[in-house]
Amino acid sequence: MDRHLSTRPVRWASERLGQDVVEVEPLSGGITSTMLALTTADGDRAVLRLMTNEPWRTHGAELTTREHETQLLLAGTAVPAPRSLALDADGGHAGEAAHLMSLVPGVVDVSRTSDPDLETLARMLVDIHAWRPPVRPRPYQSWAIRAKYVVPGWAREPAAWERAFEICDQDAPAYEGTSLHRDFAPRNVLWTGSEITGVVDWVETSWGPPWLDVAHFRNNLVLTHGTEVADRFAATYTRLTGREPQPYFDVMDIVGLLPAPGRVPFVSDPAQQRRLDEHLLTVL
Repeated sequence: MDRHLSTRPVRWASERLGQDVVEVEPLSGGITSTMLALTTADGDRAVLRLMTNEPWRTHGAELTTREHETQLLLAGTAVPAPRSLALDADGGHAGEAAHLMSLVPGVVDVSRTSDPDLETLARMLVDIHAWRPPVRPRPYQSWAIRAKYVVPGWAREPAAWERAFEICDQDAPAYEGTSLHRDFAPRNVLWTGSEITGVVDWVETSWGPPWLDVAHFRNNLVLTHGTEVADRFAATYTRLTGREPQPYFDVMDIVGLLPAPGRVPFVSDPAQQRRLDEHLLTVL
């Protein structure tokens, strides 16, 4: 018998699904959580998020509740998000803060860099920004906290990073607020053929400057593919929306990718470090 089947969170999921779970498959890519794909005796499939990784585990109730509420509000919209099935925010039943949701079809494909694919991605972000929920999400939070203001050892021009820190200390420029995914990145987009069939990971949903979502996706493209691909994505979003770039938020997101003290760096690969370093110089 699969050792996962008898665990407390899977038993809770079985009860909420009304069926025995007969197969548990760990999903890759979860930074904040343990993600499990569940299959029931009737062949139905679901995804179970367990907030097991610190520091997110400490805030598990808040994060899972936000994702649960967001998915409920996104039902029936143009955004293909999972459907929330059950929530155990305090972990009283599952043992950890837990969110049970539908499994959406598709696969992660971070190699999507053609102009048609970048337009599909930009249009999805336009749909997210056009969404007006009846209850406004929480205000966005900057991930460029002052504790991260440490010039990385791999920086070729330390003065550029010092300038980035100075920019982050300035007031944000004026913006028209929209709904934000807040972690819109290639790893959170699922593809089937040439179509996006799923956008996942809604724990950071916020309200704020649309360019912050653009910047975050753009900087994730930089890490894998470089500035040229990232700039094509940003230019496509600008063409579709008429919104002008706001480099302040590009800089904020770049600094936000640096590690907090004592944390494992998000950008540890030397090639990615070089691309991010070069991109900062381009943005400045």
